Amino acid sequence: MWKRCVASAALIGLLLAAPLASAGAADSAVILLYHRIGDDRIAGLNTEPGQMEAHLAELRQGGYAVRPLAEIVAAMGTDQPLPEKTVAITVDDASLTVFDRAWPRLKKAGMDFTLFIATDEVDRGGPDIMSWSQIRELAAVGIGIGSQGAARLHMSKATPDQISADLARARQRFEAELGRAPTLFAWPGGEGSAEATEILRQAGFTAAFGQHSGALWTKADPFFLPRFALNKAFGETDRFRMAVRSLPLKLVDITPADPMLKTNPPAFGFTLAEEIAGIDGLACFASHQGQVKVERLGPRVEVRMSKPFPAGRGRLNCTLPGLEGRWRWFGWQFTTP
Repeated sequence: MWKRCVASAALIGLLLAAPLASAGAADSAVILLYHRIGDDRIAGLNTEPGQMEAHLAELRQGGYAVRPLAEIVAAMGTDQPLPEKTVAITVDDASLTVFDRAWPRLKKAGMDFTLFIATDEVDRGGPDIMSWSQIRELAAVGIGIGSQGAARLHMSKATPDQISADLARARQRFEAELGRAPTLFAWPGGEGSAEATEILRQAGFTAAFGQHSGALWTKADPFFLPRFALNKAFGETDRFRMAVRSLPLKLVDITPADPMLKTNPPAFGFTLAEEIAGIDGLACFASHQGQVKVERLGPRVEVRMSKPFPAGRGRLNCTLPGLEGRWRWFGWQFTTP
């Protein structure tokens, strides 16, 4: 069975206190992101084993359809509906805790997952890193293997030639060790760009995933898809339940479409793809700014930020409360040079 299966504190408080959303989920999914289990040396990457067990219990008991990430991407490409409350589990990086602590729990729960790795990290090895033999063991039983490139580049700082060379080196290592190269990619640090996206397409990738929160809409751009990142601070059961029950804001014509900022603050906006009940309740929150101004002209929504994002990564979260314990949630990550 398991072969077929895997914000700020103010925002969390607002979401938990407000009424809850409803809509069908046949064209959406929630993608979860873990890094390390029971390794608190980097607190922002660590989820405690007990927290993960509580997450899996919620998925088992809450009527969720845990599916392989590749199955969700395939549905996006062929416009096929997904089961109600579809969820996929992903893990970034080759931490040994994935093999020793996450995988036994997922296997016992009958849930699949997709592992995104940087090949240089595995090649360097070390006592805390999975070996190629262990990764082959996971792949042999159907666990999805995705790419973070070779050196886990900061795509925002790399040149096109550096990105192409990094992807080619990773492909060679995947083919040598696993017999095939992945077609799914995870942006290192969630840092995407339009320029790098075109290089990914040319390299044969079919989808790429960030680290911005939100529910996935199957008609969204497949090369900058959201995932809910989980760790000790953002892994409590209430927050987890809120995330896995979320629904997408169905948006088109996002501007600027390139998450690499050229104007800061950006004049950010999008168009609603369909009428949404209660849209006047839409609230947007930007990192380092809190709640920001939202203006509407018919289906067009403009988000006005009061000050520039600092250099590095910045995030925007837009949420809409509704009924039945489900929220519409759109996230975006900017990279500022």
